[in-house]
Amino acid sequence: LFRSLAAMLSAIKPKTKVIVAESYGGKDEPVDTLLSSLVDVGAEVAVEPLRVKDLPQQALYQGFEEAGTDLAQSLTAKEVIAKKKAAMCPDVAKAIARISSGLYVVTAAHNNARSAMIASWVSQASFEPLGLTIAVAKDRAIESLMQVGDSFVLNALGEDNYNDMLKHFLKRFAPGADRFEGVEWFPASNNCPVLQQAIAYMECKVVSRLETPDHWITYCEVVDGKVMDTQTRTAVHRRKIGNYY
Repeated sequence: LFRSLAAMLSAIKPKTKVIVAESYGGKDEPVDTLLSSLVDVGAEVAVEPLRVKDLPQQALYQGFEEAGTDLAQSLTAKEVIAKKKAAMCPDVAKAIARISSGLYVVTAAHNNARSAMIASWVSQASFEPLGLTIAVAKDRAIESLMQVGDSFVLNALGEDNYNDMLKHFLKRFAPGADRFEGVEWFPASNNCPVLQQAIAYMECKVVSRLETPDHWITYCEVVDGKVMDTQTRTAVHRRKIGNYY
């Protein structure tokens, strides 16, 4: 173990991004000792060390997955931005930006794990059964809770009061953090959060997924729903350029 650790430390270059995580195997190197060794060789710790104090549960697994997602995003951020800029000429990017969409919050839950994301690439896809599609980026933590057979809730945001929800769910959360802290919600019949500030919500079940280079197109059936504010229209999302959300 010590030889392996020494070999790893000698191979790490300054500013290399790393994650320190316990495995709950009983023979782990102490987290603080390992963390100190990594810092001493100039490594950059991407997130707080992931500690396992009790028998792992779904929420802990979610925290580990979110930490991995954060690390991947930080490692590929420059490359992703460059690819987006090079993907289409400016005129095409501006033309695609003329495709408007609504603003929604997708919420999902499984056992004691919950997650959420802002969604704008949402469209009705069928009449019978009632179905819709949502484009989910492959590097979103919620993607693991939206597999075939999983359930989620699509919360529609109102045009007059969407800013608070938008700011809250767009901010960066620490791995494993409760994304619903400070947000009023109640459970739908599928146990996924319904936001009190939503003007309507739809309970959905994932039926199939289509893979694209950087997103999953998730097709789902709408099994239930309700309009909670009959006077307010759905917020509209308009962009200036199609390279970004």
